[in-house]
Amino acid sequence: MTRIPAPTVHKTSRRRSREFAMQGLYQWQLAGTDASTIESQMAAARGFEKTDRPYFSSLLAGAIREAGRLEESLQPYLDRKCAELSPIERAILFIAAYELENQPDIPYRVVVNEAVELAKSYGGTDGFKYVNGVLDKLAAFKRPHEIVRR
Repeated sequence: MTRIPAPTVHKTSRRRSREFAMQGLYQWQLAGTDASTIESQMAAARGFEKTDRPYFSSLLAGAIREAGRLEESLQPYLDRKCAELSPIERAILFIAAYELENQPDIPYRVVVNEAVELAKSYGGTDGFKYVNGVLDKLAAFKRPHEIVRR
């Protein structure tokens, strides 16, 4: 019997940065660990060397620092209080909201797609649909100049 190798999935250094930032935000939410401690712990994790470390640091520290403001930005587009979201969905939404507000060089479609991919990999069964819906609405508000309505 011939064995067919599994397809290799190429992850960019930025995608890896988002994954590690999501894990860090999860830890922050559950344990209250500060950003610098989380960053030190993540730096020792397997696969971290393949991240874009400055980008990871920016996402993690920025999302933690601006969590209150990010929650306020997201709340109008949520169907429940932000605190009632799963920690994974909340972490993903915080990262994407942070990127939409602070990374104008990254197209909103990329931000939304990356968040949806994280939700597909780490979130609940249909969590990616919820993340997509919330971020589409937030992007329309934060980046109306990028969105062309047909």
